[in-house]
Amino acid sequence: MANTFTRYVAKNVGTTPVVLVTASAATQTTAIGLTLSNTTSSPITVSVYITASATNYYVINNAVVPVGSSLALFGADGKIVLNTGDAFTVVSSAATSADAILSCLQIS
Repeated sequence: MANTFTRYVAKNVGTTPVVLVTASAATQTTAIGLTLSNTTSSPITVSVYITASATNYYVINNAVVPVGSSLALFGADGKIVLNTGDAFTVVSSAATSADAILSCLQIS
C-alpha cells in the first residue's frame, strides 16, 4: 500500500459550498489539517462539513474569521477519516472571501 500526502485547495470560496475532496473506494483518506483564510477587508463566517449519505455533519458551523486572519480547524492530534463517498465541503458567508487548504493522507 502506498502512503501519499495530498493537498486540496480552493481559492475565493464564497456562499456556494465548495467540495474540497470526495473520498473514493480505491483510497483510504484521512484529513490531517485544514486552514481557512479570510481574504477580504471584513470579518467572515465559515462552515465546514462532511456529507455522508446525503446528510451534512458539521466540523464547525459559522465560525468567525477576523480580517487578515486564518482559522486552523484541526491538525496535530486531530484527524478526520473519510469513508467512501464522503464529501469534505467548505462555505463562507460572503462571496469570494476565503481560501481553503486541506491536507490529507491517502493510502491506496
